[in-house]
This record gives sequence, C-alpha cells and structure tokens, in this order.
Amino acid sequence: MVEKSDRAPLLDWEEVPPAENRASGCTAPGIGWSTSPGGPEFLTSAVSSIDTSLSSRSTIPTPAEWDAQCPDKDDHTPASGQGEVPHDIMVKWEEKDPIVAVFVVTFDTRSGNMLEWCLPGDMNLEGVEFKAMASGSHRVSSDFIYFRKGGYFGLACFANMAVDSVVERGARMKSVGILSTSYTLLYRYMSFLEHQVRLQLKTPGQYSPLEAFFEDKRSVLPPDGESVVTACPGSAWGAALNHCMHPEMKITHPAGCMSQFIQFFGEQIMVLWKLALLRRRILIFSPPPVGVVCYRVYCCCCLANVSIPGVGVAVPEFRPFFYVNVADIDTLDTELSYVACTTEKIFEEKRDLYDVYVDNQNVRTTRESLKPLLRLSAADREKYRKLTEQRQMLLYSQEENGDCVSSEEDHFILFFLEQNNRIFQTLSEVAGRPEPILTQESVRAMGLDPHGDRLFLLHLLETYGYDSLLVTEHPCCKITKCCL
Repeated sequence: MVEKSDRAPLLDWEEVPPAENRASGCTAPGIGWSTSPGGPEFLTSAVSSIDTSLSSRSTIPTPAEWDAQCPDKDDHTPASGQGEVPHDIMVKWEEKDPIVAVFVVTFDTRSGNMLEWCLPGDMNLEGVEFKAMASGSHRVSSDFIYFRKGGYFGLACFANMAVDSVVERGARMKSVGILSTSYTLLYRYMSFLEHQVRLQLKTPGQYSPLEAFFEDKRSVLPPDGESVVTACPGSAWGAALNHCMHPEMKITHPAGCMSQFIQFFGEQIMVLWKLALLRRRILIFSPPPVGVVCYRVYCCCCLANVSIPGVGVAVPEFRPFFYVNVADIDTLDTELSYVACTTEKIFEEKRDLYDVYVDNQNVRTTRESLKPLLRLSAADREKYRKLTEQRQMLLYSQEENGDCVSSEEDHFILFFLEQNNRIFQTLSEVAGRPEPILTQESVRAMGLDPHGDRLFLLHLLETYGYDSLLVTEHPCCKITKCCL
C-alpha cells in the first residue's frame, strides 16, 4: 500500500520569487552561498569582514557595525526611500552554482533501480540510481532527496504513479535529479524537478526539457565554478543577514525547517549541538519520506558554526552527506566527522561507521565516553528555554509588527553561532593568560554548567587542541590537566 508523503503541505522547498515581486512579500532576496565540494563552508568571505569584531565580543554586530565593516558599503547604498537592495545589485551578488549533470532514474521490475538517461553522457554516475531513489521509496507517492556523489551534491525528486500494467506490476517509479558543486542553491530547481518527474511518469522518454535545462544552466555559469561573491554588501544587512551568515535552504512552509527541527527534537537539540561541536559522526535513521530527514542533516550542520578566526582549522570538517545507503559504507568508514541520514536499518549494526545513532527522537551511542553527554545539564535546559522564549518573541513580532525581514532561520543560526563564539572566545582569553586555568567562573562565562558540562568541556579542549589549559575541579582549586 502506497502511503501519501507528508512533505507536500509542510516541506516544499521555496522558489526564489521574481524580482518584481520581492518587495511585496516577506521573503528576503535570494543571495545564495556556495560550498566547496569538500563540505559546507558556513562562514564565507562575507563573515570574514566581521571576524575581527566577533573575536573580541560574544554578541552579533548591529546593522550599523556591519555597515562599518563592509568595504563596499558606499557602492551599494539603495536609492533614497527604497527599503530593498536594487535588483541589479542582488544579481551581482547572487552566486551561481554550476549544474554538472542532469539524470533520470527508473525502477525496473527485473533489474531494480536503473540509470535511464543522463547528460553529459560521459560523466561517471555509477551508484546515483540508488541515491536518487531511496530504499523503501515504493511506500510513498512522492519525495525529494539530497545526497552526495563524490565531490558533488545532488537533489532528486521521486514520484510513484499507479499504472494499469502487468509488466510494471501496477506501479511506475522514477526520479529526476541534478548534480552541482553546492547544495545551498539546489532548492531553486525543486519545482522544475517535480514537474519533470511527473512528466516522465506520464510520457516516458521525453527528455527535451531536461536537455534544454542543462544547456541553459551550464552555459551561463563560470566554467571553473568559482564564487563571484567576495564580500557581503553593507546595504543588504536588513534583508539578507541570513544569507550572509549561513547557507540558504528555504522552504515555503512559514515555520521553516529550523522550527520543525526544534519541535521534533525539543531539548535534545542541545545534545546534538554538543555532538556537532565535537565533530562526531552522526547518523540519522528514518523510514521514507527522506526529504524531511535531509532538513535535519542541514540543521545539525548549522549547530556547529564558529566565526572566530583560526578556530577549528585543525579539527575534522563537519561534512553533510545527506542521504546515504549501503553503497556508501566504504566512504563513511574513512570519514572522521560527518552527519548523514539513511532509510536502511542495517546501518544500526555497523557501529564502527558512526559515533551517534539517531532513531526518531532517540539519540544513542555505544561509545562509553560519549554516553554522559546524552544527559542534559542545567545550562542546556536554560539555553533551550532562552531559545524557545526568543523564538516566541520573534513570532509575536512578526505577527504584530509585520516584521518580514527577521526569520526563524536567522534566529536559530545566530543563536548557536553566538553561543559557540562565546565558548571559544573565553577559551582563547584564558589560554592567553600567564596561568591558563579554567575556573568555574570561566566555564559559566561560556554558558556552560561547571559540573554538568565538565566532560563535554574536556572533550572540547581535546578536540580543538587546547592542551595547555588546566581545569579546576572544585572551588578549592584542585587542578587537573585538560587531557582525557
């Protein structure tokens, strides 16, 4: 029996509105931020212009301070009376991501998942047929999937249609997908891919729209795939703060993926925050539809943002793999840090592949050293209370004052960015003292619980190489070396 996917009313990716409609809606202009094939770069050169300021404070700069930091401020000031960055400027600052491949995957009753068609024809797409059509997809009528294929990111839309055919056993299933050097702008093509997969189901073999799409997107993009964005224009503060601070993956549901993430995990997001900051390997299991789970992968990555220069350069990159299957086992076995999702229960038995296994709202680990981190501290609950309280204030402001610029995505990203900067700023200050000792007061200054978060702090010091710091165990100043 085919179940209707729950993503239709809740989880449709947002299309970038036409330029002429941007001023009338509540959607910020679509400045996208690319990532390298190696993984997400949450803080690009746009943030580097305020890194000096952030390194000496624990709060996010004000609009005036942002403007003062942006070197091109005078060149991008909107005309008098305009509340929005002009369209030509937005186009100039809008990043382009090369579409390196487009493909169609089908399910054959005899051969299983098959690559039916692709452009370019000589590109190695081996295994994409299992990434673009997740295991168990036959149970849903439609879905979408984010995944990684080598150094590229992919997005595919899946659809399942009942047919009166004995050969096809009453069901025709296909996926239409694309590959790019980044995942942050793939959402723009969601509607196109959804339309194309329905077209392929009704009239198989009609590839001319896909051919035209590929030629158009490939022809207008730089051949080397380099970013055209070098800094965030100062005048874009109000409307585009979120695009300057984190990758953009928007959806049309007003609540947004961050809100769904908070509601789904509740206080457990504080546990995921610590594990993400420690660069642990996180695997999320869920049966189809898998699109909503790809959101959770993205949100987990957003928990680990740090913008202080030099922090994290020596730690493993927190890589988003999105959907993975058994064909990815060898790849995951070599990864030191990642977050991914799967629909295949067999992964639960592959304990060497992950540090943390998330099944529904249950966060589990077989690593004895990590098990204490699954318990919430008093500081965790206080941070979660502040997060939800600020979120409610934001929603009230949006409803009462018509605040269309601020978003829950902004709030979520900046909340954890500020928290992470606060921790590492304090660590840097203590490390620079003649006697580098972390006292209970120092730990509280980080927003952590001196007792409940002690093990997390020790893991953090070891992970980020603060091996010269000493930690006091008690107010009477018994001192312990910070290695585990």
